[in-house]
Amino acid sequence: MKKKFLLLIISFAVIFISNSQEKFIVNWLKTEEIKLQYPCFADKKNVKEEKFSEKDMFKFSYFDISKISPKEKDIFKWNKEKSFEWKKVKTDKKNFIKINREEENGILYLVSYLNAERWLSFNLKIETSQMCEIFIDGKKVASKYTEEKDEKKIGNLSKKLKLEKGNHILIVKTLNGIDKKLDWKLKTSITLDKDFKEEDLNFSLSPKNIMNIHNILDGKKISYAKTSSDGKFLAISYKTTCPKSKKTTYSVCIKNTETKKNYNFFENISHLKWSPQGHKISYVRYFDKKANIYLFDLDAGKKEILLEDLENFINYHWSENGIFIIYEISEKADKNKSGLKKLINLKDRQSWWRNRSFLYKLDVETKVKQRLTYGNLSSNFQDISHNGKYILFSQNSINYSDIPYSQQNLYLLDLENLKLDTIWKNKNFSAEVSFSPDDKKLLVMGSPSVFGKIGENIKENQVPNSYDKQAYIYDLKTKKVDAITYDFNPSIKKGVWVKDNFIYFLASDETYVKLFEYDIVAKVFNDVQTGVDVISNVDFAKNSPFIVYTGTSISTYKKAYTLNLYNKKYKLFEDTEFENYKNVVFGKTENWNFENKEKITIKGRIYYPANFDKSKKYPLIVYYYGGTSPVDRSFGGRYPKNLFAGQGYIVYVLQPSGATGFGQEFSAKHVNNWGITVADEIIDGVKKFTKEHKFIDSKKIGCMGASYGGFMTMLLQTRTDIFAAAISHAGISSISSYWGEGYWGYAYSTVASANSFPWNNKDLYIGQSPLFSADKIKTPLLLLHGKADTNVPVGESIQIYTALKILGKDVELIEIEAENHHITDYKKRIYWNNTIIAYFDKYLKNQDNWWKELYKDDNF
Repeated sequence: MKKKFLLLIISFAVIFISNSQEKFIVNWLKTEEIKLQYPCFADKKNVKEEKFSEKDMFKFSYFDISKISPKEKDIFKWNKEKSFEWKKVKTDKKNFIKINREEENGILYLVSYLNAERWLSFNLKIETSQMCEIFIDGKKVASKYTEEKDEKKIGNLSKKLKLEKGNHILIVKTLNGIDKKLDWKLKTSITLDKDFKEEDLNFSLSPKNIMNIHNILDGKKISYAKTSSDGKFLAISYKTTCPKSKKTTYSVCIKNTETKKNYNFFENISHLKWSPQGHKISYVRYFDKKANIYLFDLDAGKKEILLEDLENFINYHWSENGIFIIYEISEKADKNKSGLKKLINLKDRQSWWRNRSFLYKLDVETKVKQRLTYGNLSSNFQDISHNGKYILFSQNSINYSDIPYSQQNLYLLDLENLKLDTIWKNKNFSAEVSFSPDDKKLLVMGSPSVFGKIGENIKENQVPNSYDKQAYIYDLKTKKVDAITYDFNPSIKKGVWVKDNFIYFLASDETYVKLFEYDIVAKVFNDVQTGVDVISNVDFAKNSPFIVYTGTSISTYKKAYTLNLYNKKYKLFEDTEFENYKNVVFGKTENWNFENKEKITIKGRIYYPANFDKSKKYPLIVYYYGGTSPVDRSFGGRYPKNLFAGQGYIVYVLQPSGATGFGQEFSAKHVNNWGITVADEIIDGVKKFTKEHKFIDSKKIGCMGASYGGFMTMLLQTRTDIFAAAISHAGISSISSYWGEGYWGYAYSTVASANSFPWNNKDLYIGQSPLFSADKIKTPLLLLHGKADTNVPVGESIQIYTALKILGKDVELIEIEAENHHITDYKKRIYWNNTIIAYFDKYLKNQDNWWKELYKDDNF
């Protein structure tokens, strides 16, 4: 069982029982008695002059408690020879479990489940004459290693515990000892602290549970999958996090596609790629920060080094015939030792900008290396022609005279004579480029404006959203461009031209991420059914109509699938998290949309608690981004809606105008808006949602967003008082300071504020900045921010915090040490997650105990 629930705080002092009602655990699951044996030479003293004791035998006889979550009649396997059934037992009238002695020195396990309806604290009391160890969620919380010899005196232990909302497994391990005069019995009771009600904690024998943060973080999870050229082997990459060590390991397993048999296992490798020919896999290992590239032949079982001791290695790419690879090396700029730095341009604030990357070629057979590019600009690899004669690469230069302040040159390099042809020069919008199967055309993916007006499908007064990626076919001979996604609403994420007449695209279709097949002759896009809502990654076999992909759905974790491109049938290939989620109960989800003032449909969805009862009133959490990307239907993530719903909230996710994936006219609404219409859409949507759903407590509505969504959270509070609590993570309080200070602020603003600047559009830079309307905020506001955030500097939260503090408003600022835009450290991620829930509990449920516990050391 991978539950190790969220936060468990233990006080090891004996606790005096309060006047609250004592609750006894009556029903238990019990194993049969397991006989223990003394080890050889147990009668001899060890080097410390100690004899082996019953206590030693009891302590050293155990199994991994964290892996069990039994229900009645489940089989308990002690070893290969001994298996037992979990049986239901009940206490007597005095609330004791009485156990028949069958063996001398026997142990058994008792299990019950503690269903906490909220965060709570209580006293756990165990009464027994025998030795015992107590575990909650796999963690030992108490122990007793003494036996009372007088049957009239029953020993006990008492521990103060704190649990979060959810179902927690209580395990008691007990030893009967050799003194058969003592009854083998045990009584367990719980006394809640005075702030809590009896109904806040219940007991059961069911392992069913709500989703928690450890479901998301812990255990073995699929990262990505890649296929061999013929589709007969798959490389599955895993990320495994151990909650005890709080460390994460990365591994890759090679499996037979048909039999799923494991062939090879690798750890601590990166840049895994299949060779286009045969069953060979290449990968990188680092030694003292230097890279070695290996090639492993599955059929021959042999490994060879292709390249070794590469400093500042970036990446490598196989030619289709497998004869050579193109690899990329970074060249570091000399360090400035004076301690003073004169910036060359806006990007020079970033420590890596002065470094340059260049291309090299390796002949796989002879190991002959050749440098392909040099100069003052980085050479960015794009593709290798199918005939192996050419490569495409690009260079980018800075141009502040026009947005997006960067220009791209695209080159075709003849590998035989290193003759260079320029395909385009000084193109304002960069693009990703790859060859057609016959090498006569290019698949180009980029902004709607990458070829001027050809790809723009917007109204006359609109500016296109450059993040709404489009696809084009470019004829190398005629220079003709075909904007193939002009009337295609989904936004392109990846494109693969697998054969002459078909291109496959991974694209955001509203809040889904789907696979589409484009028929070049018919000029038609077909939606390929994959069985998931959001495809995470997809890989195509070079020489077979076969793909492997990973994906999630709104209430389903990531799994790996295969799909036959001929018959379009998909199969589940691997599920690593069945045990992790087998006892998790999810509430229902459904779509809910409304029309904005322009009669445009604003899409949304609802997450319900698992035990939803429409006759009750529920607090509501409203989640949004509001920026240029949709909040997709992927599972888990940094803001797991299923988890919030499990905490007893209705969660409403809406997608305001301006996001990609809904068509260019819709995404263009993001440009020069900064919440002008989005704020009204969110407010209008929440009011309509609340009016239509009578089970919502309209006085207990919270809202939350991150980054641009954090900006929206701040802005919303200057426009409305319908929220009872608001949370902003890494939000923007002043558009001008974000524009000038954040590493990417000015670049993002080429889209969000196209051709608008603090000096020519004060209405936008001041009027839409929450900081300048801080006096209008009435809602309690929690600000969360990584102190090392280079995207949205922490000053954005500090500014609004300063203003609200001076104004005497209800505001909290939590800074997360050494974290950037996203919180990635294991322990900090859990504490951050708990902070969000505890804050909402405080204001939306009138339960402030958890919040006080989390930040009791910060109260002065």
